[in-house]
Amino acid sequence: MIFLYLNQNQIKILLSKKTVFSNYEVNFFEKNHQTLLINNDEIKIDLVASAIKEGLDKIKKSQIDKEVCLILPQNFFIFLRTEVSSDIGPSALYSFVWEKFSNQYNLRADQVLTESFITKNQEKKIVNFFAISIKNLEIFQKIFNLLNLKLINIIPESLTYFKLFEKTLRSEKKENIFFVHHQEENAFGYFFDNFGLINDQKWFSKINDKNSIEKSIKEKKQLLEKNKIKINRLILSGQASENIRQDTFTKNVSIWTNPLKKIITNFYKEYLKILMVESKEVIPILNLDACFGAFVFLKENSNFSFFKRKSFYEIKQSESKKPSNFKKELLIFFLSFISSILFFIFISNIKKGINLSSLMIKPTTSPTPSPLPTPTITPTIVINKEKIRIKVLNGSGTPGKASAVKDILKEKGYQDILTGNADNFDYEQTVISFKEEKNNLVDIIKEDLKKYVSSFKTNLLSEKEASDIIIIIGKDFK
Repeated sequence: MIFLYLNQNQIKILLSKKTVFSNYEVNFFEKNHQTLLINNDEIKIDLVASAIKEGLDKIKKSQIDKEVCLILPQNFFIFLRTEVSSDIGPSALYSFVWEKFSNQYNLRADQVLTESFITKNQEKKIVNFFAISIKNLEIFQKIFNLLNLKLINIIPESLTYFKLFEKTLRSEKKENIFFVHHQEENAFGYFFDNFGLINDQKWFSKINDKNSIEKSIKEKKQLLEKNKIKINRLILSGQASENIRQDTFTKNVSIWTNPLKKIITNFYKEYLKILMVESKEVIPILNLDACFGAFVFLKENSNFSFFKRKSFYEIKQSESKKPSNFKKELLIFFLSFISSILFFIFISNIKKGINLSSLMIKPTTSPTPSPLPTPTITPTIVINKEKIRIKVLNGSGTPGKASAVKDILKEKGYQDILTGNADNFDYEQTVISFKEEKNNLVDIIKEDLKKYVSSFKTNLLSEKEASDIIIIIGKDFK
């Protein structure tokens, strides 16, 4: 896997490849660029793609893994921290936190992808809830498409740092922790406690002769103390942190200081043992702390994924299906149009008094209307399918189910489809809810999905609802 870290003008890569002995061959690359690669408002596609390609070319692996875990600065994520009941179930927990999040930030489920990191002790349970804009992910997907890479996971930078000292925390001891990544010309950091990130504000300071790292941290400490926030521990990372002495630095800043290098050596030794560098080089762990932290994080939190509830790849993959779908829909349209003309000619001939019964093998004395197809079946269904507004909600608990159903519906000719999660994942039977004025669509939907569901529950929708049809996928959906 490629662990790819991007900052404003930095790129860092840790390439890991699992061996038959459950170790990992690793290669790495890091570079500071003179130009800005990314920020909140702009992601420079060509520059970022070139920077990534340069890094992978420098690694010079004959067969580079195509799967990417992307590590981004905290400012790419919308963050919510909240306490929840310790006995709340997973589905109820997500619904509770999402409602709180969406109310606070006024966001819809189709605008962001979300994931949470949960920590707890005997007294409480804290949810660190992260959301990332689908709009930004679309841009990163363009970059990875250019390089023939596949984005399979995203991790906030702050989580990778927390994972690197989490093992040093004791559940019974309350600590406020200042994590600082110290480089030659600047330093940045985040504030944590035993339960994770306290807030999403990133501290940043320029380091030079007039503003040393000690002075910068001490000024921040004093500012926090004015707001009655006490920092119990300082963790120093980054290449420049190797030059500090723990005892004198602790004295200078008046905060107990832990060099990250000692923490990794003492608490994360098992991960260092399984990482093997082919050359005689030593992995610069302190410079690649975010990449190494992401490696550890995924080892210990394998279920963490922003793509768990909604498939991000439907955003772009659907575009590649459009040409074939269009041809199919065009053919169906013309067949339907011809059928409609023949039907109306048929009706017209009846009015002219043609004895159609003579065409039958066994004529009847008093012909009765046979169950002929009506205009509402073929022409109306096909022509208007793309205008039907459908929302597909996953109530089955199976990851990616809503996206799979969306693909099925697109194959059937529907286009205006939103996906998301239901209020819980305990729906046994699939439910179709519809506006009263759109009740004629229910049979059409049932017909299109009969291969996957034997029977549906049906409900009425409020006229204020934006969608014409809402389908909640149950556990019975094959």
